Amino acid sequence: MRWTQLFVPTLRENPGGADSTSHRLLLRAGYIRQLMAGHYSLLPLAMRVRAKIMEVIRQEMNRIGGQEFLLPVMHPAEVWQRTGRWTGMGEEMFRLRDRRGADLALGMTHEEIFTLLALELSSYRELPQIWYQIQTKLRDEPRPKSGLLRVREFTMKDSYSFDLDEAGLDRSFDLHHEAYSRIFTRLAIPFIPAEASSGTMGGSTSVEFVAPCEAGEDDVVKCPTGDYAANVEKATSPAAAVQDAAAVPPAEQFATPGVQTIADLEAAPYGVPGERQVKTLTYVLDGQLTLVLLRGDHTLMEQKLVDQTGATIRPAHPDEVKAALGASPGSLGAVGVGDLPVIADTALQGRRDMVTGANADGFHLRHVDVERDIVVGRWADLRRVGGGDPCPRCGRPLEQLRAVEVGHIFKLGRTYSQALGANVLDDQGKARTLVMGSYGIGVERAMATIVEVHHDRAGIVWPFQVAPFQLAVVPLATGDAAAAEVAERLYAELVAAGVDAVIDDRPDHPGAKLTDVELVGIPYRLVVGPRGLADGVVELTARRSGETVRVPVDDAVARVRETIASAKAEAGGLQELLR
Repeated sequence: MRWTQLFVPTLRENPGGADSTSHRLLLRAGYIRQLMAGHYSLLPLAMRVRAKIMEVIRQEMNRIGGQEFLLPVMHPAEVWQRTGRWTGMGEEMFRLRDRRGADLALGMTHEEIFTLLALELSSYRELPQIWYQIQTKLRDEPRPKSGLLRVREFTMKDSYSFDLDEAGLDRSFDLHHEAYSRIFTRLAIPFIPAEASSGTMGGSTSVEFVAPCEAGEDDVVKCPTGDYAANVEKATSPAAAVQDAAAVPPAEQFATPGVQTIADLEAAPYGVPGERQVKTLTYVLDGQLTLVLLRGDHTLMEQKLVDQTGATIRPAHPDEVKAALGASPGSLGAVGVGDLPVIADTALQGRRDMVTGANADGFHLRHVDVERDIVVGRWADLRRVGGGDPCPRCGRPLEQLRAVEVGHIFKLGRTYSQALGANVLDDQGKARTLVMGSYGIGVERAMATIVEVHHDRAGIVWPFQVAPFQLAVVPLATGDAAAAEVAERLYAELVAAGVDAVIDDRPDHPGAKLTDVELVGIPYRLVVGPRGLADGVVELTARRSGETVRVPVDDAVARVRETIASAKAEAGGLQELLR
């Protein structure tokens, strides 16, 4: 490939509005261009990287017995209605109507559509099945940002497993876990498998593969021993023990004028520490006003509330709270409340001598015994776990980090197969509902994550296995016929030898050409210049290390082939680590 024939619109300055390293560099290096918020055009260099990422994914999916499909991106509403996700997906689903008035959805995931195909399975002898596709997804993301990391239109590898029972699902899940570990290792993406919420996908278990990255939007806690990691939406940790009195007097009301927050009650003259306060939050769960209780020094993780209840939730409006409890936020409590549901965090179980709102503005209650004075309808783990909290397995302080989710695997169970009637006959001739798993990798997000991890001040530093080209041949002297002739000859011989090379044949200043090659991130460059040729050599430079060696012109092709072979072997060795 010739640079003069490539469309690589590099930029000299950082583009405005680029809010992450990958966003900035992919724009500057001519890989992407934004059409509108959350929608990007992938230019030729990006397509070359994308194809290599997809090939790694395909190889590893095929290795575990995956079969590739391609399903429609537009779906009839009816199938989503049968599983309850037509409304459950909320505003993130793009909905439209065709000219006949039929309701349609643009696919944000394909559980329902793959399950319809599984209706054609009839016997346990046909199981297990692992089906996958690499297809466009669309989600009406409310806050697209960070370039390809958070978009509304993207490519996903989504796969689905179909098994007869939970033991089969466990095997399929483990196969995907191993495949994902190999995929991200081969892509040179550092990853942590972390326990995660299943969210709108449903099911019993899910694991996120996250890459530590400041541009990420997930908060993850991990044990320094490596034995535990979880998204904070799922993470658990034993609450620090607090010593309470064996018995306390009846709850009594006391005046707290102007007190509106946990911090107000902690300050003088009250001096009530957060660990001795009951925080009362008001939410509407599936239309029902509900009190949610936590320790004053703890924070609610809303996703846990959703996962524990399966409800659609929203914060209650102040007028709803006032009408139900007769007080404003800041003076609320659950003592004496018998007509509203109460959900309490497990850290409040058995607690005595607590302080909470009295449901009268400007007043609180003290000497509260939670289990004596409050009718708790449900106990649940609701608090947000963070750095410094003890690991639930070994007790060591957890570390918290920002990360980007690059893959997610789910045990779906029978949620979709039961709703859509996907059954097979077992060895006794009895109808059995298929057990399913769902597994996703965002292709462009993986590309952006690689850039977030592999870059320097000069630009992108692509890992060899996904780089758009392996080598750039760069003749430096404009108008120097000898340098141009040697560069053209070496380029032709390298291409004939199977090297994926590009020649920068632009009549530009040498500094501009070298700057672009570094910015674009090609792993190796072969510089042909008049000074080197005067000594009978060319210069071979590794992009990652910056190491340059002077190679005799007659040995250049052999030396490059040797270097490329070594890089391929090293990239292949990443996969071998997990075999």
